[in-house]
Amino acid sequence: MYIRQISPDDAAAFVELLREVEQDASFMLFESGERKTTVEEQRERIVKMERDRHSRIFVAERSGELIGYLIAIGGQAKRNNHSVYLVIGIRKKDQGQGVGSALFTELEKWANDQRIHRLELNVVTRNEAGLALYRKAGFEVEGLKRHSLVIDDEFVDEYYMSKLLAHN
Repeated sequence: MYIRQISPDDAAAFVELLREVEQDASFMLFESGERKTTVEEQRERIVKMERDRHSRIFVAERSGELIGYLIAIGGQAKRNNHSVYLVIGIRKKDQGQGVGSALFTELEKWANDQRIHRLELNVVTRNEAGLALYRKAGFEVEGLKRHSLVIDDEFVDEYYMSKLLAHN
């Protein structure tokens, strides 16, 4: 497995990976088939994120295939540009094999180089695998976002989680 920053040439494979992750996942924001991003739109987003010092997309690749991603969306104001919001997705058949941990390791190297201090994310309270991964990566629950999403016609809660990075 290889972890790297995404390239505009990955746009088609990334659109397919997003589709596959959302098709199999119960706890992602977008439901299966809901995202309508074209390859060209995705390529433009990748290029835009490359230009933003505080935002990046990391991908996990195995045998030439994208198997997971970690998106870091940086704060755009002076008061929050020390912080990034994270979205992670891993193909179902590749979960539990260290992909998430490897993505977080690479993210933290980049974040330290960029002097990012705060990593944050939301996770559905019932997403036990996600919670385990985030806790393993050093994230802590900060708060509860009640009735944050509707999944299968039921209101569900999310945790706010964060990790603070120390800089020398």
